[in-house]
Amino acid sequence: MSERIIVHRDGTAIYDIVTEPTLEHLGREVAALGIATGRRICIVTDSNVAPLYLEQVKTLLAPVCSQVDVFVFPAGEASKNLNTVHDLYEFLILKHYDRQDILAALGGGVVGDLCGFTAATYLRGISFIQIPTTLLSQVDSSIGGKTGVDFDAYKNMVGAFHMPKLVYTAINTLHTLSEEQYASGMGEIIKHGMIRNRDYYEWLKEHADGISRREPAVCEAMILESNRIKRDVVEQDPTEKGDRALLNFGHTLGHAIEKMMNFGMLHGHCVALGCVAAAYLSALRGEIAMEEVLDARSLFAQYHLPVSIKELPLDIDQIIEATRNDKKMDSGKIKFILLHAVGSAYIDRTVTDEEMKACLEWLAGGCYEG
Repeated sequence: MSERIIVHRDGTAIYDIVTEPTLEHLGREVAALGIATGRRICIVTDSNVAPLYLEQVKTLLAPVCSQVDVFVFPAGEASKNLNTVHDLYEFLILKHYDRQDILAALGGGVVGDLCGFTAATYLRGISFIQIPTTLLSQVDSSIGGKTGVDFDAYKNMVGAFHMPKLVYTAINTLHTLSEEQYASGMGEIIKHGMIRNRDYYEWLKEHADGISRREPAVCEAMILESNRIKRDVVEQDPTEKGDRALLNFGHTLGHAIEKMMNFGMLHGHCVALGCVAAAYLSALRGEIAMEEVLDARSLFAQYHLPVSIKELPLDIDQIIEATRNDKKMDSGKIKFILLHAVGSAYIDRTVTDEEMKACLEWLAGGCYEG
């Protein structure tokens, strides 16, 4: 059954998030945009996703476009850089792509971010669509128009806000994900409940069996609620001047850990660690009870996400230092997202190195559960 969530900006509808059981109706949705009729489309994907879905997507898009081209790059965070963007620019130039043509990001967050950034900057901006194939990208990176690439060891330091024309999610793509990739998406999903919707947070506990079995109806309900949460935040603050920063709960320390692990640890796993640490800091400040911190830690662990850095080759002081190079810095102050309560987050600019160290030491003293 098709589900549609409309994303607005300043009261005007700008794109739809379409959720379908399969990719079957992708061509129809692209044709409905009008922009691709008689125009060229370049599918941007990676070496992991291409063998799974590329031929099917080419077949679906061919009837609604005059030409379908393909750009495939090596899978992984290591490719999310300006060198790959350079290669994609050159590909589009040699194929004579103009401002009326369109890009299609087929894959996970790396593909979506890189393709979106290229679309934002090629010829000062061309249209693109998102076809997310990982749980993480379906609930997070494909929505909201934040695009970007890494610069050296600095994550997402080069980027632009550029909204897609369509986000098309096919639920059945979840079945080709590894357990680790699926769990990574759950890191962002649990975050959504913690910052915005306590009822949803409780629902994630109650439906853990169905979610873990990837039951289509349960997964659809979960993806739709996460999409609504992110849509609502983005509509209020499309360019992250205020409350959109709430979506960065768990990301300050999470991104620092991700960097210190040389991006060898999946993003959602690092976010889970950052969320547990931020919940603990919220408890240290008397905002939430320690029982709620332990409850959150148990929920992340239930979905096979890490809740401790005890076994990781990390230095606490280096993690803290890495937070200073994060793009979320504001006039030399770290924007840290904390909780007034589960389901209610706020932005704080007063977190000290000592507080971060206390959180990380607590994480280092714990263990993996689940």
